[in-house]
Amino acid sequence: MLIGGFQRFSLIDYPGKICAIVFTQGCNLKCPYCHNPELVDPKLFSHPIPEADIFAFLQTRRGKLDAVEITGGEPTLQPDLIDFTKKIKSLNFLVKLDTNGSNPGILRELIELNMVDYLAMDVKAPLERYQEITNSNVDQAKIKDSIELIMHAGLDYEFRTTVVKSQLGKTDILAIGKLIRGSKRYVLQKFMPETVLDQEILDGVVIYTDEDLVCFRDAVKSYVAECVVR
Repeated sequence: MLIGGFQRFSLIDYPGKICAIVFTQGCNLKCPYCHNPELVDPKLFSHPIPEADIFAFLQTRRGKLDAVEITGGEPTLQPDLIDFTKKIKSLNFLVKLDTNGSNPGILRELIELNMVDYLAMDVKAPLERYQEITNSNVDQAKIKDSIELIMHAGLDYEFRTTVVKSQLGKTDILAIGKLIRGSKRYVLQKFMPETVLDQEILDGVVIYTDEDLVCFRDAVKSYVAECVVR
């Protein structure tokens, strides 16, 4: 595993659980608003953290931490992700996986092996706008497959969208709502103009207000069981 960061403690990233967070290096999307450019742009990569250091720490936290979240970057690009999750599960931790949904085959394997307990998928845009919003060639069918897989896996999950005013509007949010219709939980994440992958997106930036996001939530909540603003 190429591990670019490690957070030893979080109360907010796994609902209802105390978790540690592993940040993997590398992503197949180039979303300009990404707030972890050091995990996406190879020129910014730090020296990877050894897996042994992660597991040495986790050994000391058994009975104190509930879970480990694996995020990125895009974790499903890591060829040894499944072995990594097996090691975590062997220590009796829950596993939460954050993903962009571009690798449904890996998600399916993790689910079938019972190696994941909570799935969080970023839905970047309506399918027809994926390439534009992510600056990447995206297989729309794979995104749709991942959504269907997650919804029917029998696990806890959420879909989420970072709402950038220059990129997405109410029509887009409604289209995403239709795409994930019937899902358990949809999170609208407020974009904060801080560290980003592409600095140009901050030029003259205007962000949505909390009131704007509440309006989006109210507009889309008929499609999902729960919609929250974060």
